[in-house]
Amino acid sequence: MFPGKLLRCTCSVNGATVTPHFLGAEDHPWLRVLMDEFCRFEGRSRRELEQRLKEPLPCWCPPGKRALASLTLSRLCKDREHAPVKPRDARRELFKAGAQSPGQPDLAMAKAAEALGVSSDALRASIFADLPGERRLAPPPRDLSGGELALRTNLGIARTLLYRSSSVRIEVFGNARAIVRHARLRGLICTVRPSTADDACVMEVSGPFILFRRTLVYGRALGELVPLLAWCNRFRLFADCVIDGQAATLSLQSGDPIFPSREPRPFDSKLEERFAREFGKHALEWDLAREPEPVEAGGTLIFPDFALWRREQPQRLWLLEIVGFWTPEYLCHKLDRLRAAKLSNLIVCIDVERNCTDEELPPGAPVIRYRRKIDVAEVLRVLERAEGRR
Repeated sequence: MFPGKLLRCTCSVNGATVTPHFLGAEDHPWLRVLMDEFCRFEGRSRRELEQRLKEPLPCWCPPGKRALASLTLSRLCKDREHAPVKPRDARRELFKAGAQSPGQPDLAMAKAAEALGVSSDALRASIFADLPGERRLAPPPRDLSGGELALRTNLGIARTLLYRSSSVRIEVFGNARAIVRHARLRGLICTVRPSTADDACVMEVSGPFILFRRTLVYGRALGELVPLLAWCNRFRLFADCVIDGQAATLSLQSGDPIFPSREPRPFDSKLEERFAREFGKHALEWDLAREPEPVEAGGTLIFPDFALWRREQPQRLWLLEIVGFWTPEYLCHKLDRLRAAKLSNLIVCIDVERNCTDEELPPGAPVIRYRRKIDVAEVLRVLERAEGRR
């Protein structure tokens, strides 16, 4: 995200619509020049670079976009400390020598340098070497292009605007599981419901402006959803934002020039990865699919972790969901929703060590209990009994 002082550089508000100032192909030439300037200051102090960036570039560029791209590029260039002596040691010895020789700075410098076994010039270069402005600048990533820098800057613009949202509505078409999973793992306040369109669901997420505290942490978590959306087949995002005290709506969709995230992890945890691996080894007559399509239950959507089926009978599908932290009330509510949805082909595995209370499970709950690992043999026994009843 960008700081509030750059908010006006990120967008304009026309009536009730927020228009992001995304960088495009027309900005690539001056972005390349900006990257060359950063490369020129490799090994020099960041303070020197910041002073250079206050001056004009040797080509025309939009001031607002330049400020955003400069900050994005600055974050990509990792600083490193360069000092003959550790700055803390240099300051400690210098302060000690200064107390012994008050009013004689040159003598104190010489004594401290002698104690550390370095020259006075080396000691002077080390005293403040760990301050942000004195750290040495590393070059931008070698494979960074002007196009990628533009996309990364655009991602920062989108995140900055979402940070000022009160509510967000996302229509996800295909591969929605990774988005829902990330929202829940990061603790976002959201609900998921089916859409009238095929292969789609609607996520409604509360924005940071609706909260009273920890809005920065929440805003960052919300912003992390944006690059993940690139892994969906298609998406539309609508956010009710407050920009400089004015309410307006931000709209993002597939095709917008935003830098994508890395490919989402195939498993939520090592527990799921281990189960999938062991099931594949021991259940040779069965097939397993990760992240099947969501199932509607009680007006919301349930995202089972796995789909299981016997290879010669693929139409007889079983769904398996793994529950970590739970309470008896939470589990009862979940099972009630599943029964209301008439899902007779769902197996629920619960971690008995993550029960949030000391109460027992609801009587007759159709679940498999596990500790640390899910017993594949137990899952197969449940499947065989269920297959027999069918």
